[in-house]
Amino acid sequence: MKIMELYSKEETRNLKIGLAALCLTFVAFFAILFSRDEISHQGGGKYYQLYARFNRTDGLLVGDAVRLAGMDIGRVVSARLDNNFKAVLTLEVKDQIRLPEDSSAAIVSSGVMGNKYIEIEPGGSEDMLSPGSEFSYTQDAMVLEELIERIIGIGKAKRQNQNGENK
Repeated sequence: MKIMELYSKEETRNLKIGLAALCLTFVAFFAILFSRDEISHQGGGKYYQLYARFNRTDGLLVGDAVRLAGMDIGRVVSARLDNNFKAVLTLEVKDQIRLPEDSSAAIVSSGVMGNKYIEIEPGGSEDMLSPGSEFSYTQDAMVLEELIERIIGIGKAKRQNQNGENK
């Protein structure tokens, strides 16, 4: 028996459309799967790894950007704890970007409530970080609650100083 004899014309048409949609879904899935690495690296190219050690990385996630002068130059590819309970981040940096040995890495946010990223501040050394090197200078993430507490503390101290001078 033929398929045409088992189903009506409308059912056959719906079956063909369904199979075509299923095939397109598989093609799209595999295209995304195999091109994911190229998308995450924004155009491909070669990268090398650097390491940065932080006391805290609040809000920073694997996959977040690494920037230099506001331009994306890489991404965070992994995070782990060392034996002293510090966060060690593995960063991938574009191969053509060479950073001085005394460069620093800081965790900053793109606004008050924005996403976190690593901002690289280049140093002045003539020697460059080699692949697999670790940043000597790092600055931890600032937690919004801590920042607010500091501002309130400064305001209270200033008020107490003004009240003490007025007596």
